[in-house]
Amino acid sequence: MRIPKNIFIFSILLFALGIAYGQDAVMNVQCRSSVPAGQPFQITFNVNARASNFKMPSLKGLTHLSGPNTGFSSSMSIINGKVSQSVNNTFTIVVVAEKEGTANVGAASCTVDGKTVSSRPFTVNIEKEAPQSANNQRGGWGQQQGGWGQQRGRQPQQQQQQQAQEPAKTIDANTLFARASINKNSLYQGEEAIIVYKIYTQVPLTQFQIDKLPRNKGFWSEDLSENMTQVKQYTETYNGRQYQVAEIRRGALFPQESGKLNIAPLKTDVMAIIQTRAQRQRTGTILDFFIDDPFFNIPQQQAVVKTLTSNSINVNVKPLPEAPAGFAGGVGNFDVSAKSDLKELHANEAFTYTVTISGRGNLSLLEPPQIDFPKGMEVYEPRIIDNINKGDNGLSGSRTFEWIVTPQTQGEYDMPAFDYVYFDPASGNYITKQCNKVHIKVSKALHNASSKSDVTELNSDIHHIVKSSKLRDANNIGKVPLPFWIIIIAALVLTTGAVIYVRHQQEIAGDEASMRLQRANKLAKKRLRNAEKYLNSGNDEQFYEEIYKALWGCIADKFNIPLATLSSETVQQQLDGKKVDESLKQQIMDTLKDVDFARFAPGDSSTKKQQIFNEAMATITNIAAIKIY
Repeated sequence: MRIPKNIFIFSILLFALGIAYGQDAVMNVQCRSSVPAGQPFQITFNVNARASNFKMPSLKGLTHLSGPNTGFSSSMSIINGKVSQSVNNTFTIVVVAEKEGTANVGAASCTVDGKTVSSRPFTVNIEKEAPQSANNQRGGWGQQQGGWGQQRGRQPQQQQQQQAQEPAKTIDANTLFARASINKNSLYQGEEAIIVYKIYTQVPLTQFQIDKLPRNKGFWSEDLSENMTQVKQYTETYNGRQYQVAEIRRGALFPQESGKLNIAPLKTDVMAIIQTRAQRQRTGTILDFFIDDPFFNIPQQQAVVKTLTSNSINVNVKPLPEAPAGFAGGVGNFDVSAKSDLKELHANEAFTYTVTISGRGNLSLLEPPQIDFPKGMEVYEPRIIDNINKGDNGLSGSRTFEWIVTPQTQGEYDMPAFDYVYFDPASGNYITKQCNKVHIKVSKALHNASSKSDVTELNSDIHHIVKSSKLRDANNIGKVPLPFWIIIIAALVLTTGAVIYVRHQQEIAGDEASMRLQRANKLAKKRLRNAEKYLNSGNDEQFYEEIYKALWGCIADKFNIPLATLSSETVQQQLDGKKVDESLKQQIMDTLKDVDFARFAPGDSSTKKQQIFNEAMATITNIAAIKIY
């Protein structure tokens, strides 16, 4: 009996992936060989497999500033029917050396498939501190490097003016302060807004530090300063007074709820220079005359630390109009295109079908478009590839969705043209762009089963070759070898299992709700696995971000709600309309409230984080089990 095609293909893919993951795991290190003292730098540990339990290396002559920051990527390719996959896990730390010499970095380690993988120790040459590094800033979104006198493009006259700036005797709210500004106070849900945090000063500053970033409830945020190597500085007149201004943070905010939302203030510590006069003791002699004379009382400079708090900002977020069919959450200005890596192939071979959405807007929140693939094609879940640029004016670039598609039978197919719908906040209307169709020609499979005519011809050929035959007595069972019976029994077991599996797959394929249930479970577990990695790492912000995305992603998939329109109100409406049990409805809303509160409440304990994790896991499981009427 012939094993079904889908089981055969599934086995081949498992075998190929097993080869990919079976390769020996190696941890390599990327680091500069020499750096100036006082300048922060990165050390990146690369692992060619999925890794966990990263352990920091010993640092001699270095101070640990931040990290480890974890990154993960994987890619699959099919060339001539062969499947290959590459995996890369990175762990990045930021360190600084305070004095010149040689710094030693020990071996870091991690766990891959239960085994420990380690890097090699190495040394870094620490050079003499650069003259400008004394004014380096540490803090903000990543490590901001570059002193107050290092603005790119500054004219010599401006440099002289700043160097001539003299310390003040006192610092008041008009001499030194922080201010936040936003480019729009009224916008649509999902529309991008640019927020900038600045320091205004009339006294010299040597450094600044942002200990904690504000968590803005109701917004999806993107960091636009993460690749900034120098603080932007310029002169600006505010309220009739001239200031030296430094931009310490710039970000893109995408409101996920409608109504009046508040952007929290940012706190930063700065070190300022002020003038003081030395207090000398009186001697009871004529020298006391000179103590009181300002000519002999020479002023001195003193560094003081000031904590600055920016203003909060209120914005009015308008809800999106009722969305037409095909809306996938895009808010901005986009184009769409499709292509295939192969135009001609054989049946049972795979090709990659790619849809790219490019433009400006909430690219990080775009969902895959709904595509009606032709019948007779096996389609896998899409892989998402982002090529997003984060500039001063927001996000631009593209998000690409790649489907691996396997045609089962020969013929000519059209990947259909489809309408991609997005909301344009500039016009206040939904825009429809048509994506091009892609033509695929599928020829006969290279290793297909024999046709009926082939069997007839084969029977004719054999008929003239076979002249005689020997028959075995059917009652003489004792002479049948034991391996024969083992093969027969194994074949029966495999055939029975294959039939059960095929029927099960057919039942699932015919039940759209079950397919959605599987996708929701798969996505939720994947995102909760990411959250679990940050559970005991001390990275509370990333932990709650993963919990938040897992919950909302599961709800969006379950009720087919675009992420851009998700809010507590829309979830409540969906639960009411789907006849969800009251106790379960209350559990879902309470969990969303608890996670939201935990995201914005500082100082969470590990016990509280574990409680939130367990609560989210139970809620996602119950959401996936909801029966949609």
